[in-house]
Amino acid sequence: MIDISINKKLQSASGEMVLDLQLKILKEKLVTLYGKSGAGKTTLLKIIAGLLPVDKGSIHIGNSIWLDTQKNINLPPQKRDIGLVFQEYALFPNMTVKENLLFALNKGQDQKIIKELIEIIDLGDLQSRKPQTLSGGQKQRVALARALVKKPKILMLDEPLSALDHEMRHKLQQYVMQVHKEYKLTTILISHDVSEIIKMSDYLFEIDHGQIINQGVPTEFFTKNKGFAKFQFTGEVIKMVKQDFIFIITVLIGKDLVKVVVDDDEAKKLKVSDKVLIASKAFNPIIYKLD
Repeated sequence: MIDISINKKLQSASGEMVLDLQLKILKEKLVTLYGKSGAGKTTLLKIIAGLLPVDKGSIHIGNSIWLDTQKNINLPPQKRDIGLVFQEYALFPNMTVKENLLFALNKGQDQKIIKELIEIIDLGDLQSRKPQTLSGGQKQRVALARALVKKPKILMLDEPLSALDHEMRHKLQQYVMQVHKEYKLTTILISHDVSEIIKMSDYLFEIDHGQIINQGVPTEFFTKNKGFAKFQFTGEVIKMVKQDFIFIITVLIGKDLVKVVVDDDEAKKLKVSDKVLIASKAFNPIIYKLD
């Protein structure tokens, strides 16, 4: 169990904001921090990593105490067992992929982990290349592998896939979920992508203006009060065509296109590029705009 309670005054674009959060995260779960930009999500990750101080608070990881302002405990980042991946890859340009991974090893640590990660994250053909010769998706795979070299207790991902195209994003999601299970990690992800959250996460915390305003299982969170469905898929509206008194809505789900018939009132709630959920009750498709 990760038990986090922190309080910190911040200056946001709209003025002073107090980050006042209490979270309990179960071991080996993948949880998502969700909310508007500037809500305090990235600041929380930096506090957990020991990169930012707090005004008061505590961070307990099982029986270990990383932070407790009342007891004057504040472990430095190098003593906190975390792996952190941002959008920026921050790879050493003068080193090969393998050398970047080797550099992340602790002194005396078995190099076997490097071979494991190269295999799991499919870096075999890239290990002798330097970062400037890699694509964005390849660099992000290396950054993910490097964050895992020390086998951290907590993996933290700050929108690491947001700049990638759909196909590469899907592949990286698979890699993240694979290493999360393989190394029995507790993973904290920041994401704004509803389909990504539903696909990857066990639990979600919604943060707004420094406070947790909602939480729950992602599928329930995004479909609350919308009733039971036999199946549910998330996608993006890419086309809306009116035919007589109905609309044909074309939705991209992964690489597939699904067409749903809706009436005029339902169509008024939708526009191209909306994230939506398609559900079915007894084979009658229903479409919901996601918040």
